Amino acid sequence: MHHDVIVLGAGLAGLAAARDLAAAGTDVLVLEARDRVGGRVEQTRTADGRTVQLGGEVVGRGHTAYVQLAKELGLELVPSYVAEPGLITRSTPEGLSAGDPPHWFGPADMARHEQLGAEFSHLAATVDPDDPWSHPEAAALDRLSVADWLRSRHATPAVVRLWDIGQLALAGGSYERISLLAALRKSAAVPGSGTGDYDYDDWEGLRLAEGSATLAEIMGRELGPCVRLGSPVAAVDIRPGRCTVRLVTGEVLTATAVVSALPVGPLRSVFVTGVSEDRLASLHRQRHAVAAKFAAVYDRPFWRADGLSGLSEAEGVLGSTWPQNEGVLSALIPPERYGVLLGTPPPLRTPELLAEIAAMFGDQALRPTACHLRLWGTDPWTQGYVTQWPPGEVMAVGPLHGTHEPPFYVCGSDQWVAGYMEGAVRTGRAAAEEALRRG
Repeated sequence: MHHDVIVLGAGLAGLAAARDLAAAGTDVLVLEARDRVGGRVEQTRTADGRTVQLGGEVVGRGHTAYVQLAKELGLELVPSYVAEPGLITRSTPEGLSAGDPPHWFGPADMARHEQLGAEFSHLAATVDPDDPWSHPEAAALDRLSVADWLRSRHATPAVVRLWDIGQLALAGGSYERISLLAALRKSAAVPGSGTGDYDYDDWEGLRLAEGSATLAEIMGRELGPCVRLGSPVAAVDIRPGRCTVRLVTGEVLTATAVVSALPVGPLRSVFVTGVSEDRLASLHRQRHAVAAKFAAVYDRPFWRADGLSGLSEAEGVLGSTWPQNEGVLSALIPPERYGVLLGTPPPLRTPELLAEIAAMFGDQALRPTACHLRLWGTDPWTQGYVTQWPPGEVMAVGPLHGTHEPPFYVCGSDQWVAGYMEGAVRTGRAAAEEALRRG
């Protein structure tokens, strides 16, 4: 059967693109490998009705595309964990601390940390997030890691450690291996308070009251029979007026245009022809941070009794924790520690992660009512978390990043500056707009 547009993937990007295409009267078909919509956005509920996020959770004030789509769907945005009372916990092999300064700081480290945050923000303001390649020093900034830049600005080892533990908490990779240009571009895309590399309010200050996966569930219901689940794609051939999509079952479908909303890892497994070598090389060059997510459900937020917020930055297997809902803690395992998690016998993974939480918040952490672990890095339909940008990678991927080659369009969190649910929605809607503009 021939369609106007075939969309590959029913994550937030593919659903957002398909929704706008369908609203314009386009005959659209969405092909999804999983048996559900949502991609890296997923949720379940406890027996007492609390929502537990197993995937993407939070957005911020700067995530305008996501906020607009939620408004269109009649969904309520409420403050996220950033409004939680209490202090942040930092956990390292030599100790714990609550609040600032962290326990490894000396007398002059906080002032130097704040000064470097201001310098970073000033430098970020010189980068165009949509065209970082035009920066007069783009290649030099890209070759430098954030940690090397910090040391070049006379950061003490204690300050470098604070920046790095914060970055590992986000599970995008250590600042020892992240391009300075990529970090500046990310900061420029959502300008914050001007005092550092990542403002939690601007990036993570909001969440959907009904749960983030509700966005995908509603769009999936709206699209109804236009979404085919359990339909992984094996090959795509792009030709003007007639594109061909072959499923792993051997079934062949045709369309006037194709929108790929697949993460860059799974996309590499699809045999694509009819697209220029340069465009494919740019897509295939992109990297994912292999990370995992862990969620532990408790009867109540017991950490509050000690004046703690539940937010942490850690140097164990876990990189961070945060409260996603009343009594529910989320956690991320960053790429540098993913191999340790995979090397742990499966029956020991949850107990050992809970032990790390207990070291920060007390033995009550050892007694959850439920736990959930999602190994994004080795899930065949994700193969990672957010886009990872090692030094030199922004220039290597190049200015074709996030662009289209009609009738082949790309979208997804990978195709935006820094990933996240905002990137999925923003690029999905932009791909639909461009496809409609070209008829």
